[in-house]
Amino acid sequence: MIPGLEVKFAGGQPVLSEGLVIEGYASLFGLTDQGGDAVRPGAFSASLARLAGRGDKVRMLWQHDPARPIGVWDEIREDATGLWVRGRLLPEVAQAREAAALIGAGAIDGLSIGYRVLRAERDAQARRVLVEVELWEVSLVTFPMLPEAKVGRKEAYDLREMAALFTQAAEALRGA
Repeated sequence: MIPGLEVKFAGGQPVLSEGLVIEGYASLFGLTDQGGDAVRPGAFSASLARLAGRGDKVRMLWQHDPARPIGVWDEIREDATGLWVRGRLLPEVAQAREAAALIGAGAIDGLSIGYRVLRAERDAQARRVLVEVELWEVSLVTFPMLPEAKVGRKEAYDLREMAALFTQAAEALRGA
């Protein structure tokens, strides 16, 4: 772990073929996690803008281990519900293939955020409400801190099948 970097576990469910596409919520606004924290809407927006401004991305890690990247997040955004992510596990990475097998079997389904708190406040219930965070990574994890935040969709794209479809379409166009 990186000193000062905090992590929050959500929940999830990702699968792998020629690059498994997974999507879901890595954080949900207003819900109290098992550590007593809640995230306020807009907490990620400035961090995401800074990352985009310098051409950088939030990392996809396995179990918050910076030595084990397993894929890429292609899209991360806040919506009315929380922090939504969409990305791909990379089949060239052994740990990603293992993660896909575990996800496919239902052995893991968690998502978790790794971040630094820039601004927080206490609410009437004594929860720490995260107002602004610097988002570093979103991990696939075994035990989520926020059980409600899960991978909601998984799609395995087989490039051989896609290539065959493109070939068929090209042949159909030539014949038309």
